[in-house]
Amino acid sequence: MTVVSDLPAGRRVADKPRVIVTRRLLPSIEVRMGELFDTRFNEDDRLFDRAALIAAMRECDVLVPTVTDRIDAELIAQAGDRLGLIANYGAGYEHIDIAAARARRIMVTNTPGVFTEDTADMTMALIIAVPRRLSEGVRLLHSGQWQGWGPVGLLGHRISGKRLAILGMGRIGQAVAHRARGFGLEVVYHNRHRLPSSLENMLGARYEPEIDQLVAEADILTLHCPASPETHHIIDARRIALMKPGASIINTAQGELIEEEALIAALAQGRLAGAGLAVFSHEPAVDARLLSASNVVAMPHLASATVEGREASGERVIANIRFWADGHRPPDQVLEGLG
Repeated sequence: MTVVSDLPAGRRVADKPRVIVTRRLLPSIEVRMGELFDTRFNEDDRLFDRAALIAAMRECDVLVPTVTDRIDAELIAQAGDRLGLIANYGAGYEHIDIAAARARRIMVTNTPGVFTEDTADMTMALIIAVPRRLSEGVRLLHSGQWQGWGPVGLLGHRISGKRLAILGMGRIGQAVAHRARGFGLEVVYHNRHRLPSSLENMLGARYEPEIDQLVAEADILTLHCPASPETHHIIDARRIALMKPGASIINTAQGELIEEEALIAALAQGRLAGAGLAVFSHEPAVDARLLSASNVVAMPHLASATVEGREASGERVIANIRFWADGHRPPDQVLEGLG
C-alpha cells in the first residue's frame, strides 16, 4: 500500500526561501545554495546550541540540520510559523522528532542512499583491521619498539572462511554482504523482513530469524540498524555473553546500538578479540578505555567522510528544497509513521 502524507506537497515561495544551514558544507554546495536561496551559513562551523537552533527555526523557511543537531519536540514547538521544511543533510533522521514536526505541518526530508558505498567500504576496512590487529601494529611501529619481523609477531586471523553476521540488511548491510563475499566470508544476516530468495542467492547470504542465534554463531558481528527505542543497546551484556570467545564486533551505524560498558568489560577480559568502532554512545566524547585498548580500532565517525558522498548529500538537500519551494512534494520526504 502506498503511504501518502497529509502534509501539503510543498509551499510555493514567491521570493527565494530563507535557508539556514547549521554546519559548513562543501564549498561547491554552499555556492550553489547561495545562488538559489537566501541562505545563511555557519561560517565558523561551531555547533548550534539550543538557543541558536530556536532562533534559526524562528526566522527561516527551511532549516538544514545534520546528525549533530537534536531537533526534539520542545524545539519544534518553538519554531516560527514560516518554517515549513527541515531538509536534513544525511540519511539518518533519528535526531529529529518526526511526529512533532508533522503536528506542526513541517515537512522533513533526508538524503538516503548517498553514503551506502562509503559506509560499506569503511565497514569492510574494519572487518579486516580487527582480526589482523592493524591498530596494534600501527601503535607498535610508532612506539619505536618494533624489533623487526618474527614468525610469531602480532599474529592475527584470516577472515576467509569466517562467519560474518550482519544485523540489519538494508542498503548498507547488503553492500557489506556483497563485499564480504569477495573476501570468502560466510554471510548470515537478521533483518526485520527477510530478503527475497533471489537477493539472498545473489549475496550468498543466509537468513537467521533469531538475533540471539545470529550473535552466538558470529565470528565477526557487524551492525547496520537505525537508532530507535527498539534497537537501543540491542547488543547488551546478555548478548555479548552469547558471543564466541575470540569473536569481534564492528559498528559503523549508531553508537547507541551497543551497551558500551559491557563491550569494554568483554574486551578487557579477553572474551572478545576486538572491536572496530566508527561511532560511539556519547559523541564527540569517547570513553578513554576504548581509546587505550590495544584490541580496538577506533575511527572518529568517518564512515561517510568522502568528498563524493558529501557532495551527493548536498545536491539532494538542494533538490528537496527546490521541489518544496516550487510547491511540489520533495523526492526524499520522510514518511515514517504516516498512514
